[in-house]
Amino acid sequence: MSLWADKHRPKNLKDLDYHDDVSDRLRALASSKDFPHLLIYGPSGAGKKTRVLSTLKELYGAGVERLKVDVKTFTTPSNRKLEFNIVSSPYHLEITPSDMGNNDRVVIQDLLKEVGQVESIDFTSIVNTSSDNKTNGTDGSDVKRRNNKFKTVIINEAEMLSRDAQAALRRTMEKYSATLRLILICNSTSSIIDPIKSRTLLVRVSSPSIQEMTKVFNKVIERETTEVKRSFPSFDSEREEIFHKISEVTNGNLRMGLLMLEAMYMNYEVVTTGTPIIVPDWEGVIKNLAKSVVSDRTVANLNSTRTILYELIAHSIPSKLILKTLCWELWGLIEKPAYKVKNVNKIRFSIVDAAAVYDERLSIGNKDIFHLEGFITKIMVVLEKDI
Repeated sequence: MSLWADKHRPKNLKDLDYHDDVSDRLRALASSKDFPHLLIYGPSGAGKKTRVLSTLKELYGAGVERLKVDVKTFTTPSNRKLEFNIVSSPYHLEITPSDMGNNDRVVIQDLLKEVGQVESIDFTSIVNTSSDNKTNGTDGSDVKRRNNKFKTVIINEAEMLSRDAQAALRRTMEKYSATLRLILICNSTSSIIDPIKSRTLLVRVSSPSIQEMTKVFNKVIERETTEVKRSFPSFDSEREEIFHKISEVTNGNLRMGLLMLEAMYMNYEVVTTGTPIIVPDWEGVIKNLAKSVVSDRTVANLNSTRTILYELIAHSIPSKLILKTLCWELWGLIEKPAYKVKNVNKIRFSIVDAAAVYDERLSIGNKDIFHLEGFITKIMVVLEKDI
């Protein structure tokens, strides 16, 4: 049983429900003679990965859906062996080098060099004797397949790559451009070096609007079983009110919205306009943490925050996401009269300044807990001086 976000994920560019201009542009690139390196960027849950996979299907055909997971071993310069997971098909690879931390350069150099040195051969075109070189797609339609002599490598979380890894990536893009295409996926291009930006075509995928998210939610409900449909209101106005609330809470994150929608169905037999929205537990933990930082600026409370931070990290919540969420929670809390903050604008400036400093330290450091604690300590000191 798969989650709704995966079960109803579009597999073709024509099935996507919003940003038709982006889909048309990607379709044109896939049908062109010279497919470029791409840098796909935009906020989380906007549909970047879905569009990339749909583009690959447009480029190679249904063969990109024959996925397997391999474990490859790399050796660092210090002779330390590291295992790395690779998702691949006969036509592409998908990697997340940032999982290796500061050793991501080894993955970039060794893996991409290995892929780039071998020219991709499409054996299906040899076996297929059809004169128009077409094969039937999974949906029964004819899919045009061209003999692409390059493999595509998808790099997730490209903004998390170290400077050394990005430098190695730039050299790889130049050396193996005939046999290798790269698609980099990231939330922001601010940490991507200029040489990579200049060698890729940048495509921004913005967050869907509330109306677009409502359209997707309604389509998912209609595709589900009769039992699911009965759990939600039959009137369109009531359904839209529920979908509107979810869209506002998720701030344009469609994937998170689908997970919340499914969570409401799983926890309540009947979903109405008064049914509370189920938010992720970690968000509630960070909200309580922010309140304790503002209200109790003591050493004892600082010590207790370490346990909370360890729990969040242990549950695979990214440290940068913790920092970002905590920053915005503090931003909203200090203007409330209950906390008696005098210079709200000055404190807000200090919060953002401290968040920027510790965000950089998270990128270059090893122990995330130290930098998260440092941020909280800095905010406590700033608030204490305001009193």
